[in-house]
Amino acid sequence: MSGKNWRSKERVLAAISHELPDRVPINYFANADIDRRLKDHFGLAPDDDLGLRETLNVDILGVAPEYKGPALHSPIEGRKVNELGIRTRWVEHGSGGYWDYCDFPLKDAPEELFETWPLPSPDDYDLSNVLHVCREHSDKFLALGHPGVADIINRSGMLAGMEDVLIYLAERDDAFLNFIDRLNALQLGWIERTLDAADGAIDMLWMGEDLGTQIAPIISLDMYRELIRPRHQKFIDLARSYDLKVMVHSCGSSSGFFNDFIEMGIDVVDTLQPEAAKMAPEYLKKAYGEKLAFHGCISTAGPLASGTVEDVTADCRHVLETMMPDGGYCFAPTHCIQDNSPTENVLAMYDAVLKFGTYS
Repeated sequence: MSGKNWRSKERVLAAISHELPDRVPINYFANADIDRRLKDHFGLAPDDDLGLRETLNVDILGVAPEYKGPALHSPIEGRKVNELGIRTRWVEHGSGGYWDYCDFPLKDAPEELFETWPLPSPDDYDLSNVLHVCREHSDKFLALGHPGVADIINRSGMLAGMEDVLIYLAERDDAFLNFIDRLNALQLGWIERTLDAADGAIDMLWMGEDLGTQIAPIISLDMYRELIRPRHQKFIDLARSYDLKVMVHSCGSSSGFFNDFIEMGIDVVDTLQPEAAKMAPEYLKKAYGEKLAFHGCISTAGPLASGTVEDVTADCRHVLETMMPDGGYCFAPTHCIQDNSPTENVLAMYDAVLKFGTYS
C-alpha cells in the first residue's frame, strides 16, 4: 500500500476482493434537501452532482441509461408517470418532501391487463450518456444499474400494491409471473446493450430485491428459491459473462438469504440496516465476511438522523472497526440519507471515514 497512488477503481476492486487498499471505499446517496444543503455548505452549484461526490471522496459512480422512447402511459395531473406506468405524487413533510408511489394502476387488475400492459423496448434507452460517463470517469468504479434492477417484490408493488404482489406470489399466479418475466426481459435487454456499448468499462452490476422487514424476512426461503432466485440468476449470469462483480441491494432483515446469494455468485450485499434482526455488523462480519463484501451499514435511522455529531462519529468508527479487518467493506449509508438528518451530522459521517477508515 505504501507509495501507491490508488485510483477509485482499484480501491473498490481491492476492497470487494477482500484485499486491503489505502482506505475503505466511500459511497453517497441522499434525498434532495440533504443534497441541496451539502452543496450550499461546500459552495457548489445546485446541479454539481459530480463536484459534491468529489468533495466527499466518493469512489463509486452509478450509471444507467435514460429512457428516450415514446410515452407509453398517459400523463396525469399532479403525478409523475414513468415509462413502466409507475405513478408518484409529491408528499410534503417536516423536512421538505418526496415523490411517493401512488394509485397502483395494476391493483386488482384482470389477467388481460397484465398481458397487455405497455412496456418499452430495450432499444428505447439512450446509451450515449452512459458512454460519456464511462469515458469521462474511467478512474471511478462504475456500477451499472440500481436497486430496481431485477427487483420483483418492490418494483411490482409500485404498480400493483404490496398486498396484491404478496398474494400473487403465494398463489403462484401465472399472469403476474409472466408480467414479471416481461419486466425482467426488458431490463436484461438494456443491460446487455449497455455492456456491449461500454466495451469493458463497467465494473459491477447493481441489482436489488427488498427481502426483509425490521424483524424478519418478507417471504420464506423456499418461496425465494422457487420464484425469485431463478429469475435473479439470469441477471447474475449475464453480469458474469461480462466479468462483472455483482452487488444486490436488500433492505431489512435479509441475512437469511445470504448463503443463497453466495451460491448464486453475488459478491457484495448493499444496505445492511443494523437495527434489523440479524443485521448487526458484528453478526454479518462473523457469519458471512469471508465470502461476501459489504456496502452500507451506516444507518440513516440511527445517530445520523437523531444523534449528535459525537454520536455519529462514534457510530461510524464502530462500524469501520468491525467491518474493515481483512477488507470486504465499502462505507455507505444504508439508504438515501433522509432530510431529517442535520447537515453537521452528514459532514461528521464523511469526516469519520477519512479519519478512521484508512489501513496502516
